[in-house]
Amino acid sequence: MSAENRIIEVADQLFASISAGDTDAVAALWSEDVAVWHQGDDRDNDKARALKVIRWYVGATTYRRYEVLDRQVFDGGFVQQHILHSRTGRGEDVALRVCLVVKIGDDGLIRRIDEYLDPAELAPLLS
Repeated sequence: MSAENRIIEVADQLFASISAGDTDAVAALWSEDVAVWHQGDDRDNDKARALKVIRWYVGATTYRRYEVLDRQVFDGGFVQQHILHSRTGRGEDVALRVCLVVKIGDDGLIRRIDEYLDPAELAPLLS
């Protein structure tokens, strides 16, 4: 398998796992020393903290779907712009426009994620 195909496979697995609410599968895709930064964070999150955020999101939603707007593969990772469609437990539909920069190690595990989104779009999930 080519390096580009391996990166695409990891990306597809990541978003399928989150869509399915499978946080164990997400954790398996991340290296133990993964660093995850979200817009507005003062520092990177370690694996435990980043998984806590993913688990919160999965628990706060009943439906999740990625509408990929663009994905560009580069040597060692990818950049993806998407709209993350979800539904809150109260039945409210939410659409988050997100850009991720993801770096993947030679072992095929995700080593770094930088996430950019408009925090105001999270409001329905926080109320």
